[in-house]
Amino acid sequence: MSVKQISVFLENKAGALSDMTQVLADNDIDMRAFSLAEASDFGIARMIVDDVYKTTTVLKDAGFVHSVSTVLAVPVPDKPGGLNGVLAVLKTLGINVEYMYAFLGAKKETAYMIMKSDDAQKAEVALTAHGVRLADQEELSGL
Repeated sequence: MSVKQISVFLENKAGALSDMTQVLADNDIDMRAFSLAEASDFGIARMIVDDVYKTTTVLKDAGFVHSVSTVLAVPVPDKPGGLNGVLAVLKTLGINVEYMYAFLGAKKETAYMIMKSDDAQKAEVALTAHGVRLADQEELSGL
């Protein structure tokens, strides 16, 4: 079960992020999760949205360079050690986490971890084999 993440490449200058979020707002696109990473000349805005196709279309039409990648979304208990249980499974199997970010779900007791690993298929199989539930695109869109 995978989720589509949109990565938007932004020039590292004042207003670039606002310009992108304005396009999303103007088109009634709702971000479910968001992360921003920067380098010296550009930033990468990573997001999970309610409508991937619509978002990629409006970003393209507005001239934003972007890509779509597959990530895993893992519901974790919103309590101390909730995330560690998931990461311990990956560690024991030698699966590397390239990056991750989290957000709280609609239910207060659940957080969602968005994760990109060096082997998404292996991570998915390992997690589900160890009883870790994965969320799909529809679940995140419905939050």
